[in-house]
Amino acid sequence: MDATLNVTLQGLLSGQQALPRPLYGRARSLPNQVIAYRHSHPWVQLSYALHGVVEVETDWGRFIAPPQRAIWVPAHIEHKVRCTADTRVRSLYVDPAVVPWGAAHCRVLVVDTLLRELIRRFSQLPVFYDEAGSDGRLAGVLLDQLESAPEADLMLPFPQDARLKKICSHLQEDPCSRIALRQWSSRLSVSEKTLSRIFVQQTGLSFRLWRQRLRLLSALPLLERGDRVTDVALACGYDSLSAFIAAFRQQFGATPGEFFAGGIDDQAAIT
Repeated sequence: MDATLNVTLQGLLSGQQALPRPLYGRARSLPNQVIAYRHSHPWVQLSYALHGVVEVETDWGRFIAPPQRAIWVPAHIEHKVRCTADTRVRSLYVDPAVVPWGAAHCRVLVVDTLLRELIRRFSQLPVFYDEAGSDGRLAGVLLDQLESAPEADLMLPFPQDARLKKICSHLQEDPCSRIALRQWSSRLSVSEKTLSRIFVQQTGLSFRLWRQRLRLLSALPLLERGDRVTDVALACGYDSLSAFIAAFRQQFGATPGEFFAGGIDDQAAIT
């Protein structure tokens, strides 16, 4: 890595330096660094995995992006990033001033073939690319495609109530846990009806649906790395393969095989 680029990256990582361009992204260096501790920065970040699964967690939810999805993180939002083994990340960093249409909350975007290739090509540009030339026009097209990218429902909302946080923390550590809400009610000395009501108020989901979404989202990294669907179903708390596939189809509109179809297999595309 050359000295100029190294200085640029260190400044960006510390949050003490402005972006070298309103839209910035590199294939080697910062975009491949996973920051697992809570942090924020004054620019928008788009985290996209050419291969593998990337996750972003905030105080308000957990966002998961397998291939063909990306996570939009607004400026100044505290978050941490995790990836599965051998993930190949291409992150973009965007000055909020050039994306006035950008959402103020984290979200998962669908990455179609055109947007994927634009991200890949853009990540190969020099740090100080010519904004007035073809590289600048490429950046403009990339931003246009991001603006029109549809949102994917790959988010698990977090409650803010301390009692519910305890329940959700346990379930995230053990997605196949079968502890019922009435049992949590007894442990926490609060009525099941109260827990159920607060769960819906703060997450928009019932306890049953929240746990089901957690299990299905937890299945994505396992499926992406090639685990057998039967093994994934059992690991995520399902008693039968058919029940898992039915729930998966209901949540994502496709079977596990269909959901991951069309990924990048060419090794050259994920280096």
